[in-house]
Amino acid sequence: MQLSGIIIFVLLLLAVVIIFSFVPVGLWISALAAGVKVGIVDLIGMRLRRVVPSKIVNPQIKAEKAGLSVNIGKLEAHYLAGGNVDRVVNALIAAERANIALAFERAAAIDLAGRNVLEAVQMSVNPKVIETPQIAAMAKNGIEVKARAKVTVRANIDRLVGGAGEETVIARVGEGIVSTVGASESHKDVLEHPDNISHTVLNKGLDAGTAFEILSIDIADVDVGRNIGAELQTDQAEADKRIAQAKAEERRAMAVAKEQEMLARVQEMRAKVVEAEAEVPEALAEAFRNGRLGVMDYYNMQNVMADTKMRESISQIDKDNVTPSTTPPKK
Repeated sequence: MQLSGIIIFVLLLLAVVIIFSFVPVGLWISALAAGVKVGIVDLIGMRLRRVVPSKIVNPQIKAEKAGLSVNIGKLEAHYLAGGNVDRVVNALIAAERANIALAFERAAAIDLAGRNVLEAVQMSVNPKVIETPQIAAMAKNGIEVKARAKVTVRANIDRLVGGAGEETVIARVGEGIVSTVGASESHKDVLEHPDNISHTVLNKGLDAGTAFEILSIDIADVDVGRNIGAELQTDQAEADKRIAQAKAEERRAMAVAKEQEMLARVQEMRAKVVEAEAEVPEALAEAFRNGRLGVMDYYNMQNVMADTKMRESISQIDKDNVTPSTTPPKK
Protein backbone atom coordinates (compact mmCIF):
# COMPACT_ATOMS: atom_id res chain seq x y z
CA MET A 1 0.00 0.00 0.00
CA GLN A 2 2.81 2.37 0.80
CA LEU A 3 4.45 1.75 -2.61
CA SER A 4 1.23 2.34 -4.49
CA GLY A 5 0.68 5.59 -2.61
CA ILE A 6 4.13 6.84 -3.59
CA ILE A 7 3.47 5.96 -7.23
CA ILE A 8 0.14 7.80 -7.19
CA PHE A 9 1.80 10.83 -5.61
CA VAL A 10 4.55 10.88 -8.24
CA LEU A 11 1.98 10.59 -11.06
CA LEU A 12 -0.05 13.42 -9.57
CA LEU A 13 3.07 15.52 -9.26
CA LEU A 14 3.97 14.86 -12.91
CA ALA A 15 0.46 15.74 -13.98
CA VAL A 16 0.62 19.03 -12.10
CA VAL A 17 4.00 19.87 -13.61
CA ILE A 18 2.74 19.11 -17.13
CA ILE A 19 -0.41 21.18 -16.60
CA PHE A 20 1.53 24.14 -15.24
CA SER A 21 4.05 23.93 -18.08
CA PHE A 22 1.26 23.92 -20.70
CA VAL A 23 -1.07 26.36 -18.96
CA PRO A 24 0.62 29.68 -18.03
CA VAL A 25 -0.93 29.94 -14.61
CA GLY A 26 1.59 32.58 -13.52
CA LEU A 27 0.66 34.78 -16.46
CA TRP A 28 -3.03 34.29 -15.69
CA ILE A 29 -2.46 35.37 -12.08
CA SER A 30 -0.53 38.46 -13.27
CA ALA A 31 -3.39 39.39 -15.62
CA LEU A 32 -5.92 39.03 -12.83
CA ALA A 33 -3.80 41.18 -10.55
CA ALA A 34 -3.65 43.89 -13.24
CA GLY A 35 -7.37 43.81 -13.81
CA VAL A 36 -7.21 42.15 -17.23
CA LYS A 37 -9.88 39.51 -17.70
CA VAL A 38 -8.20 36.56 -19.40
CA GLY A 39 -9.51 33.08 -18.91
CA ILE A 40 -7.54 29.89 -18.53
CA VAL A 41 -9.35 28.56 -21.58
CA ASP A 42 -8.17 31.55 -23.63
CA LEU A 43 -4.57 30.91 -22.61
CA ILE A 44 -4.88 27.23 -23.49
CA GLY A 45 -6.36 28.21 -26.85
CA MET A 46 -3.35 30.45 -27.48
CA ARG A 47 -1.08 27.51 -26.81
CA LEU A 48 -3.03 25.38 -29.24
CA ARG A 49 -2.87 28.11 -31.88
CA ARG A 50 0.91 28.32 -31.46
CA VAL A 51 0.69 31.82 -29.99
CA VAL A 52 3.06 32.82 -27.19
CA PRO A 53 0.65 33.98 -24.45
CA SER A 54 3.12 36.45 -22.96
CA LYS A 55 3.33 38.26 -26.35
CA ILE A 56 -0.40 39.00 -26.04
CA VAL A 57 -1.13 39.25 -22.33
CA ASN A 58 1.77 41.56 -21.39
CA PRO A 59 0.88 44.22 -24.05
CA GLN A 60 -2.77 43.86 -22.96
CA ILE A 61 -1.75 44.57 -19.35
CA LYS A 62 0.31 47.56 -20.53
CA ALA A 63 -2.61 48.96 -22.51
CA GLU A 64 -5.01 48.43 -19.58
CA LYS A 65 -2.70 50.29 -17.22
CA ALA A 66 -2.41 53.15 -19.75
CA GLY A 67 -6.19 53.45 -19.89
CA LEU A 68 -6.60 52.02 -23.39
CA SER A 69 -9.31 49.57 -24.28
CA VAL A 70 -7.84 47.00 -26.67
CA ASN A 71 -9.54 43.74 -27.57
CA ILE A 72 -7.30 40.77 -26.82
CA GLY A 73 -8.65 39.00 -29.88
CA LYS A 74 -7.38 41.81 -32.13
CA LEU A 75 -3.98 41.59 -30.49
CA GLU A 76 -3.83 37.85 -31.15
CA ALA A 77 -4.98 38.34 -34.75
CA HIS A 78 -2.26 40.94 -35.32
CA TYR A 79 0.32 38.57 -33.85
CA LEU A 80 -0.81 35.75 -36.13
CA ALA A 81 -0.56 38.13 -39.13
CA GLY A 82 3.13 38.64 -38.36
CA GLY A 83 2.88 42.00 -36.63
CA ASN A 84 4.69 43.35 -33.61
CA VAL A 85 2.02 43.59 -30.93
CA ASP A 86 4.21 45.22 -28.31
CA ARG A 87 5.31 48.00 -30.70
CA VAL A 88 1.74 48.69 -31.77
CA VAL A 89 0.58 49.00 -28.16
CA ASN A 90 3.52 51.30 -27.36
CA ALA A 91 2.59 53.46 -30.36
CA LEU A 92 -1.04 53.65 -29.21
CA ILE A 93 0.07 54.70 -25.73
CA ALA A 94 2.44 57.36 -27.14
CA ALA A 95 -0.25 58.68 -29.47
CA GLU A 96 -2.79 58.87 -26.62
CA ARG A 97 -0.29 60.79 -24.46
CA ALA A 98 0.47 63.18 -27.36
CA ASN A 99 -3.24 63.69 -28.09
CA ILE A 100 -2.89 62.17 -31.58
CA ALA A 101 -5.87 60.32 -32.99
CA LEU A 102 -4.67 56.80 -33.80
CA ALA A 103 -6.94 53.78 -33.89
CA PHE A 104 -5.70 50.25 -33.34
CA GLU A 105 -6.65 49.17 -36.86
CA ARG A 106 -4.64 52.04 -38.34
CA ALA A 107 -1.62 51.30 -36.18
CA ALA A 108 -1.80 47.60 -37.06
CA ALA A 109 -2.02 48.41 -40.76
CA ILE A 110 1.05 50.67 -40.54
CA ASP A 111 2.97 47.98 -38.67
CA LEU A 112 2.04 45.28 -41.19
CA ALA A 113 3.09 47.62 -44.02
CA GLY A 114 6.65 47.39 -42.73
CA ARG A 115 6.91 50.83 -41.15
CA ASN A 116 7.84 51.54 -37.56
CA VAL A 117 4.58 52.92 -36.19
CA LEU A 118 6.15 53.89 -32.85
CA GLU A 119 8.87 55.89 -34.62
CA ALA A 120 6.19 57.57 -36.77
CA VAL A 121 4.28 58.68 -33.66
CA GLN A 122 7.48 59.96 -32.08
CA MET A 123 8.32 61.82 -35.30
CA SER A 124 4.89 63.43 -35.24
CA VAL A 125 5.71 64.84 -31.82
CA ASN A 126 9.40 65.55 -32.45
CA PRO A 127 10.03 66.41 -36.14
CA LYS A 128 13.02 64.86 -37.88
CA VAL A 129 15.74 66.71 -39.81
CA ILE A 130 16.81 65.14 -43.10
CA GLU A 131 20.07 66.43 -44.57
CA THR A 132 20.46 66.21 -48.33
CA PRO A 133 23.81 65.46 -49.98
CA GLN A 134 25.69 68.24 -51.75
CA ILE A 135 23.73 69.14 -54.88
CA ALA A 136 25.47 70.82 -57.84
CA ALA A 137 23.56 73.14 -60.18
CA MET A 138 24.53 75.75 -62.77
CA ALA A 139 23.26 79.32 -62.99
CA LYS A 140 22.57 81.07 -66.29
CA ASN A 141 26.01 82.70 -66.31
CA GLY A 142 27.66 79.28 -66.42
CA ILE A 143 28.97 79.19 -62.83
CA GLU A 144 28.41 76.03 -60.84
CA VAL A 145 26.77 76.36 -57.41
CA LYS A 146 26.91 73.58 -54.81
CA ALA A 147 24.24 73.61 -52.10
CA ARG A 148 23.27 71.39 -49.19
CA ALA A 149 19.89 71.64 -47.48
CA LYS A 150 18.33 70.48 -44.23
CA VAL A 151 14.69 69.43 -44.47
CA THR A 152 12.57 69.36 -41.31
CA VAL A 153 9.76 66.83 -41.71
CA ARG A 154 6.96 65.51 -39.55
CA ALA A 155 5.39 62.09 -40.04
CA ASN A 156 1.95 62.10 -41.61
CA ILE A 157 0.27 59.11 -40.03
CA ASP A 158 -2.63 59.14 -42.48
CA ARG A 159 -0.20 58.64 -45.40
CA LEU A 160 2.22 56.19 -43.83
CA VAL A 161 0.59 53.31 -45.72
CA GLY A 162 1.45 53.76 -49.39
CA GLY A 163 3.35 57.04 -48.94
CA ALA A 164 6.85 57.62 -50.30
CA GLY A 165 9.84 57.64 -47.97
CA GLU A 166 12.82 59.87 -47.23
CA GLU A 167 14.57 59.09 -50.53
CA THR A 168 11.69 60.66 -52.46
CA VAL A 169 11.78 63.80 -50.32
CA ILE A 170 15.54 64.16 -50.83
CA ALA A 171 15.20 63.65 -54.58
CA ARG A 172 12.43 66.25 -54.86
CA VAL A 173 14.34 68.78 -52.81
CA GLY A 174 17.42 68.23 -54.99
CA GLU A 175 15.33 68.72 -58.12
CA GLY A 176 13.91 71.96 -56.71
CA ILE A 177 17.40 73.27 -55.87
CA VAL A 178 18.67 72.52 -59.37
CA SER A 179 15.71 74.22 -61.06
CA THR A 180 15.89 77.27 -58.77
CA VAL A 181 19.63 77.78 -59.27
CA GLY A 182 19.24 77.19 -63.00
CA ALA A 183 16.63 79.96 -63.18
CA SER A 184 18.98 82.48 -61.51
CA GLU A 185 20.71 84.97 -63.80
CA SER A 186 23.97 84.82 -61.86
CA HIS A 187 25.53 82.73 -59.14
CA LYS A 188 25.86 85.93 -57.12
CA ASP A 189 22.08 86.07 -56.78
CA VAL A 190 22.12 82.61 -55.18
CA LEU A 191 24.93 83.55 -52.81
CA GLU A 192 23.22 86.80 -51.80
CA HIS A 193 19.76 85.31 -51.27
CA PRO A 194 19.97 81.57 -50.49
CA ASP A 195 16.57 81.80 -48.81
CA ASN A 196 15.02 82.18 -52.27
CA ILE A 197 15.84 78.52 -52.84
CA SER A 198 13.98 77.54 -49.66
CA HIS A 199 10.90 79.58 -50.53
CA THR A 200 10.77 78.37 -54.12
CA VAL A 201 11.26 74.71 -53.21
CA LEU A 202 8.83 74.85 -50.29
CA ASN A 203 6.09 76.37 -52.44
CA LYS A 204 6.22 73.45 -54.88
CA GLY A 205 4.45 71.09 -52.50
CA LEU A 206 7.19 68.47 -52.46
CA ASP A 207 5.52 66.45 -49.69
CA ALA A 208 2.59 65.43 -51.90
CA GLY A 209 2.23 61.66 -51.94
CA THR A 210 4.87 61.12 -49.26
CA ALA A 211 4.59 59.87 -45.70
CA PHE A 212 5.89 63.19 -44.37
CA GLU A 213 4.84 66.79 -44.01
CA ILE A 214 7.64 69.24 -44.82
CA LEU A 215 7.83 71.96 -42.17
CA SER A 216 10.85 73.90 -43.43
CA ILE A 217 13.74 73.73 -45.87
CA ASP A 218 16.94 75.46 -44.77
CA ILE A 219 20.02 75.90 -46.94
CA ALA A 220 22.90 74.75 -44.77
CA ASP A 221 25.79 75.47 -47.13
CA VAL A 222 26.33 77.18 -50.52
CA ASP A 223 29.65 77.00 -52.38
CA VAL A 224 30.84 78.19 -55.78
CA GLY A 225 32.14 75.43 -58.05
CA ARG A 226 33.63 75.39 -61.53
CA ASN A 227 33.03 77.82 -64.38
CA ILE A 228 31.19 75.30 -66.49
CA GLY A 229 30.21 77.89 -69.10
CA ALA A 230 33.84 78.80 -69.77
CA GLU A 231 34.79 75.12 -69.92
CA LEU A 232 32.03 74.46 -72.44
CA GLN A 233 33.15 77.41 -74.56
CA THR A 234 36.74 76.20 -74.39
CA ASP A 235 35.71 72.72 -75.44
CA GLN A 236 33.62 74.17 -78.28
CA ALA A 237 36.54 76.33 -79.44
CA GLU A 238 38.85 73.32 -79.33
CA ALA A 239 36.33 71.30 -81.34
CA ASP A 240 36.00 74.13 -83.90
CA LYS A 241 39.80 74.32 -84.12
CA ARG A 242 40.05 70.60 -84.83
CA ILE A 243 37.33 70.86 -87.46
CA ALA A 244 39.14 73.78 -89.14
CA GLN A 245 42.43 71.88 -89.04
CA ALA A 246 40.76 68.85 -90.59
CA LYS A 247 39.25 70.97 -93.36
CA ALA A 248 42.60 72.70 -93.99
CA GLU A 249 44.32 69.34 -94.15
CA GLU A 250 41.67 68.19 -96.60
CA ARG A 251 42.26 71.23 -98.80
CA ARG A 252 46.04 70.73 -98.63
CA ALA A 253 45.65 67.10 -99.62
CA MET A 254 43.46 68.14 -102.54
CA ALA A 255 46.04 70.74 -103.61
CA VAL A 256 48.84 68.19 -103.46
CA ALA A 257 46.74 65.76 -105.46
CA LYS A 258 46.00 68.51 -108.01
CA GLU A 259 49.70 69.35 -108.22
CA GLN A 260 50.60 65.75 -108.80
CA GLU A 261 47.92 65.55 -111.45
CA MET A 262 49.33 68.63 -113.24
CA LEU A 263 52.87 67.22 -113.05
CA ALA A 264 51.60 64.02 -114.61
CA ARG A 265 49.97 66.00 -117.40
CA VAL A 266 53.22 67.94 -117.97
CA GLN A 267 55.11 64.69 -118.30
CA GLU A 268 52.45 63.47 -120.66
CA MET A 269 52.79 66.60 -122.82
CA ARG A 270 56.57 66.28 -122.81
CA ALA A 271 56.25 62.71 -123.92
CA LYS A 272 54.05 63.85 -126.78
CA VAL A 273 56.61 66.57 -127.75
CA VAL A 274 59.41 64.03 -127.73
CA GLU A 275 57.26 61.73 -129.77
CA ALA A 276 56.59 64.53 -132.26
CA GLU A 277 60.27 65.49 -132.43
CA ALA A 278 61.14 61.88 -133.13
CA GLU A 279 58.95 62.04 -136.22
CA VAL A 280 60.88 65.04 -137.69
CA PRO A 281 63.87 63.01 -139.06
CA GLU A 282 61.47 60.53 -140.55
CA ALA A 283 59.59 63.36 -142.22
CA LEU A 284 62.85 64.84 -143.56
CA ALA A 285 63.90 61.48 -144.88
CA GLU A 286 60.54 61.02 -146.54
CA ALA A 287 60.84 64.52 -148.09
CA PHE A 288 64.29 63.67 -149.47
CA ARG A 289 63.01 60.47 -151.01
CA ASN A 290 60.02 62.14 -152.60
CA GLY A 291 62.06 65.04 -153.94
CA ARG A 292 60.18 67.70 -152.01
CA LEU A 293 63.39 68.73 -150.20
CA GLY A 294 66.82 69.17 -151.76
CA VAL A 295 70.25 69.06 -150.28
CA MET A 296 70.70 72.83 -150.50
CA ASP A 297 67.37 73.38 -148.83
CA TYR A 298 68.47 71.15 -146.00
CA TYR A 299 71.78 73.06 -145.59
CA ASN A 300 69.99 76.41 -145.68
CA MET A 301 67.64 75.20 -142.94
CA GLN A 302 70.60 74.07 -140.84
CA ASN A 303 72.28 77.47 -141.31
CA VAL A 304 69.13 79.26 -140.21
CA MET A 305 68.88 77.08 -137.12
CA ALA A 306 72.55 77.64 -136.27
CA ASP A 307 72.19 81.40 -136.78
CA THR A 308 69.14 81.44 -134.50
CA LYS A 309 70.97 79.57 -131.71
CA MET A 310 73.95 81.94 -132.00
CA ARG A 311 71.72 85.00 -131.66
CA GLU A 312 70.02 83.52 -128.64
CA SER A 313 73.42 82.87 -127.04
CA ILE A 314 74.63 86.43 -127.74
CA SER A 315 71.44 87.94 -126.30
CA GLN A 316 71.81 85.83 -123.19
CA ILE A 317 75.42 87.03 -122.72
CA ASP A 318 74.35 90.67 -123.08
CA LYS A 319 71.69 90.23 -120.43
CA ASP A 320 74.23 88.74 -118.00
CA ASN A 321 76.77 91.59 -118.53
CA VAL A 322 74.29 94.46 -118.12
CA THR A 323 74.61 96.19 -114.67
CA PRO A 324 72.31 98.87 -113.37
CA SER A 325 73.72 102.38 -113.78
CA THR A 326 74.05 104.59 -110.70
CA THR A 327 74.58 107.87 -112.58
CA PRO A 328 71.76 109.60 -114.36
CA PRO A 329 72.05 109.82 -118.16
CA LYS A 330 73.46 113.05 -119.68
CA LYS A 331 71.07 115.37 -121.43
